[in-house]
Amino acid sequence: MRLAVLKERRADEARVAAVPETVKKLIALGLTVAVEAGAGLTAGFPDAAYAEAGAEVAPDAAAALAGAGIVLKVRAPLSAGEGEVDELALIPRGALLIATLGADKEAAGRYAAAGIDAAAMEMLPRITRAQSMDVLSSQANLAGYRAVVEAAGAFDRGFPMLMTAAGTIPAANVLVMGAGVAGLQAIATARRLGGRVSATDVRPAAKEEIKSLGASFVGYEDDESRAAQTAGGYAKPMSAEFLAKQGEVVAAAIGKMDIVVCTALVQGRRAPILVTEAMVASMKPGSVIVDIASDAGGNCAATKPGEMVVTPNGVKVLGFSNWPARIPAAASSLYARNLLTFLTTFWDKDASAPKLPAEDDLVRGVMLTRGGQVVHANFAAG
Repeated sequence: MRLAVLKERRADEARVAAVPETVKKLIALGLTVAVEAGAGLTAGFPDAAYAEAGAEVAPDAAAALAGAGIVLKVRAPLSAGEGEVDELALIPRGALLIATLGADKEAAGRYAAAGIDAAAMEMLPRITRAQSMDVLSSQANLAGYRAVVEAAGAFDRGFPMLMTAAGTIPAANVLVMGAGVAGLQAIATARRLGGRVSATDVRPAAKEEIKSLGASFVGYEDDESRAAQTAGGYAKPMSAEFLAKQGEVVAAAIGKMDIVVCTALVQGRRAPILVTEAMVASMKPGSVIVDIASDAGGNCAATKPGEMVVTPNGVKVLGFSNWPARIPAAASSLYARNLLTFLTTFWDKDASAPKLPAEDDLVRGVMLTRGGQVVHANFAAG
């Protein structure tokens, strides 16, 4: 069976869905692997490295996809009008597409009409069995790390306390908003850099996780916050009353902070505004806000998705798009291993092909379409 790896064509995407290490393992399964020329260049993986790993380097998307039974991508394939190449039209009918698809009902309908079996990896259930193939967690981990590195680069003072003959520079005060995977990594990274770190989250389990990393907990607690987590580990949307009370507590702390890292996301919804214009105005000139949630609208009212802005009072707000792609080599390596693990978990050695049982929890979670039909419970008609 032929497996195709396509180059990502979106302007903010530097990752690739397979790296030379995983190509070797895919070939060991019995697959023929074709990688589109230039697919890994922005992540630091040249065509020669893929060829050395045993892949065919195809000159363009059409050549890579010719006869492919499996297609690996980072983001959803482009359709007509979205780019110079209509990737969706080039994918053979019956092929299995594995990617983070940003799935919605309209997109699922397009995949069904094209006869593509589409697996949206961002919809993988967050259960123990799925941890090694959880693309959201692997990418969020790196986003949290990169956010703090970007904050350190933008901050015009030092992260750790610096004692010199000329005097002492105090350690940076850092607040991390949201203690999911990205937030916990941000806390750990800021602590390693020597910052004085605090963090906040609405979920009850987060308080102990925050403290276990050596950070202080900031937040309002009540009966609603004690039930603020879904069975899948995600934060639930909170009431306006709770958010107002939480905002009062955070507002009192935020004016003392040098760096704020925003990581709070609610699955399938716009990111909640946690840092208001008034909070931003209370911060000192030269302070930095890093908004990892910018792709979902942002946690900060001053965020402009895709941009860095400086507020009238001199606060830098980093709202860059696609934070994992800002560390593309590491992000690609982890993402590629996630996809490899998913494929090998459902690999039928006798058939030398993936076998995806419809009744399996993981398969049911990720499969949008199969055999020309929309099969995911969230998007199927009726």
